[in-house]
Amino acid sequence: MAATPPVHDAIYLDTPEQVDRFLDDVSGVREIAIDTEGASYHRFIDRIYLLQLSTRDRSAVIDPLPIGTPDGLGRLIESPAVEVVFHDADYDLRLLRQDYGWKVRRVFDTRIAAQLLGFKAFGLAALLEKYFGVKLDKKHQRADWSMRPLTRDMLQYAAQDTLYLLELRDHLRGELERLGRVAWAEEEFARLEDIQWAPDDPGLSFLKLKGARDLTRRELGVLRELVPFRDAIAGAQDRATFRVIGNEQLFAIAKQQPVSAEALLAIKGVPRG
Repeated sequence: MAATPPVHDAIYLDTPEQVDRFLDDVSGVREIAIDTEGASYHRFIDRIYLLQLSTRDRSAVIDPLPIGTPDGLGRLIESPAVEVVFHDADYDLRLLRQDYGWKVRRVFDTRIAAQLLGFKAFGLAALLEKYFGVKLDKKHQRADWSMRPLTRDMLQYAAQDTLYLLELRDHLRGELERLGRVAWAEEEFARLEDIQWAPDDPGLSFLKLKGARDLTRRELGVLRELVPFRDAIAGAQDRATFRVIGNEQLFAIAKQQPVSAEALLAIKGVPRG
């Protein structure tokens, strides 16, 4: 089933004045779609590098790096009168809480809605193709959104993530109503309102690695020393941990326990620099 797609284009906002004007124009909305772009594939500390917004007739991409915290947007999406629509809200809500301290009061998550409807394919690309006949371009899926300047192509790619979300919400809400599952959805959405990242204990981060509990006590002791050391380097360089050295290599070192530089460098994938 295809529907008429939105016809408006997104505008790029990179000054506080531009953001304020846009928010003034949309101040009366009762629903807004939001997405964020982080850079966890490239950076050690994930943060918001781009904010995408869509109302029924306006879309914008906000660059927060030159702006700082867009406080007006926070006031809008924290209002209990405004429904904030996401696809797979978990990550976005955690970033919004971490970076800006915002707590969204009314969430609609199109991924959760699709799951409650029993859809086997509930990714955004699958849903947009199902309802709008739109094929999402995925070529910038692992782009480094921390880089500047962003290309026009990257901005257009980012904007597409919210362009159809409000219409998608309408379709899914209607089907939830038809099946009597709105209360289920609202219960799940309410659970998301308080979501945030808990502070990590760096001394226990090694236990989160898949396979850590399968190691011997001696191997685990080596891994316990390696992970904080690797993470400290990654943090100092603001690089994703696997770009310093991968978990696979840490496990190999923990198991083989090389006693010379030559033996260490003989392990596949251990960087030489």
